Amino acid sequence: MQHRHSYRAHEALVRFARQQPELWRLLLGLVLVAAVSLAMTAALQTAVAGLFPGAWLQGLADGSTPGAMLVLLGSFAFLSLGVAMAARLFHHRSFATVTGHLRPLAWQFTQVSICLLGLTVLLIALPPYSMGPPMTPNLPFWTWLGILPLSIAAVLVQTGSEEILFRGYIQQALAARFRHPAVWLLAPSVLFALGHYLPSEAGENALLITIWAGTFGLLMADLTARAGTLGPAMAVHFFNNVTALLLFASPTSLNGLALYLIPFDMADVQALRPWMAVDFALMLVSWLTARLAIRR
Repeated sequence: MQHRHSYRAHEALVRFARQQPELWRLLLGLVLVAAVSLAMTAALQTAVAGLFPGAWLQGLADGSTPGAMLVLLGSFAFLSLGVAMAARLFHHRSFATVTGHLRPLAWQFTQVSICLLGLTVLLIALPPYSMGPPMTPNLPFWTWLGILPLSIAAVLVQTGSEEILFRGYIQQALAARFRHPAVWLLAPSVLFALGHYLPSEAGENALLITIWAGTFGLLMADLTARAGTLGPAMAVHFFNNVTALLLFASPTSLNGLALYLIPFDMADVQALRPWMAVDFALMLVSWLTARLAIRR
């Protein structure tokens, strides 16, 4: 009963999905989302390669150049396009019913972002002031700053689209079919976690990173159910990825827009695991901060 009371706002999203709750609609929708995303991403990369040939295109494989990262992150918009098509074709609902009303979404996104910005300033001001081995400079500062507006927009597209798919479309469709929160909180989080399982890059750390992603997905699902829009989850996801992609990126991949590279790769067990503990703590603090920001 406590969960149902806490998640009462979620009904504002789920009520539209209840009109067409059959699971086969969700499954066909996911097939369509995947097909649209893959086809449009391939078409975009082909078009970009034809219009702007050059060595930077090699970065499309791992996001190691600024242009390639902008293309890779921007292509996540096709996930949102696929969701919009699936919602209309298989569920007879509009894209706006998946995201939640724009005004409360924008207000909640702004409120959570302000609080997370304050949290970031506080964490920077507090000791310890040493973060271990020095970061490796990546982009020249003025280059990084010059493309920062584009970088921020690209990360917003990427994180927003992932929230629209996992905490929007999938979560709502499952909540329309299954009343118990365990189903519609856990299932999208497991799918989100599997998308972050990269043993070829992370080696022995792959499972730990996957667990981190699953926990993150679960907390974002909880935020969405409490808020009644995707705004808070979008804000937390955005701040997380700005840090991981634009400030301190992995030297392994997806680092083309970063100001610095962390001084070890994802497979380094001894170096990464202490920082994973810090990441888990920051994730929980960010989630609690967002919950406080949207409390009415």
